[in-house]
Amino acid sequence: MLQNRVDPYGNIIHTNARGAWMGNRGILHNEQKELIRDFKLKAWLICKLEFNERKREVMALNRYTELFFLDEATAFAAGHRPCFECRRHDYNLFKTYWLKGNPEYGFDEKISIQQIDNILHRERINRDHSKVIHEENIKTLPDGTFILMNEKAHLVFDQHMYAWSPFGYEEGISLPGINKVQVLTPRSVVNTFRAGYNVQFSAGQRKK
Repeated sequence: MLQNRVDPYGNIIHTNARGAWMGNRGILHNEQKELIRDFKLKAWLICKLEFNERKREVMALNRYTELFFLDEATAFAAGHRPCFECRRHDYNLFKTYWLKGNPEYGFDEKISIQQIDNILHRERINRDHSKVIHEENIKTLPDGTFILMNEKAHLVFDQHMYAWSPFGYEEGISLPGINKVQVLTPRSVVNTFRAGYNVQFSAGQRKK
C-alpha cells in the first residue's frame, strides 16, 4: 500500500481508500516508492484523476508524486489549489474569488499565481512542518471549511459538521453553540469560499 493519500491536516497517509481528486507537490518519493519529503514545491495542486487520456504509473521514478484526496474540500484544507493545466476553468474561478475575498493584499488580476502560492504556503505549514491553524467565528464559516473539534477534523456544511475519515464522513451533527473555533482550511481559502468559490465536497450533498 502506497503512502499517497492526503488528510485535512496536509499529512500524507497510508490507506486503501480511493479519492475523487489527484494532487501534486513535486517529486516526494524514492526508487522504492517511499516518501522522503512532505513537499518539493510551494505550488500544491488539485488535479483531475483523468486528463487528455494520459496514463501514468503511480510514483514512477523521477516523476511527480501522485497524491489523492477524498474530495476538493479536503484538498483545500490541506493547502492545495486547482491546477492551471487540467482544471483551467476552476483555476480561473479560484484566482478570481481569491482576489475578491482577500482585498487586504491589494492585488489585482495581474498578480502571479506564484505570489498566491507563497501566501498559501505561509498559511498551511509552519517552519517545523506542523499545520497552521487559525481561529474564526463558527457562525461566519462558509460551507466546505474544515474545523478542529474534539481533536478530529470536521467539515462544515449547512449548519452541521461532519467528522472526516479517508473513506468518507460520519453522520452530521449540529454546530456547537460556541463562537471561536480552530480552523484547518487556510485563512485566505476560507475567504475565497466566502467570496463565491463553490467547493466540491462529499458530506451532506455533492457540490460542483
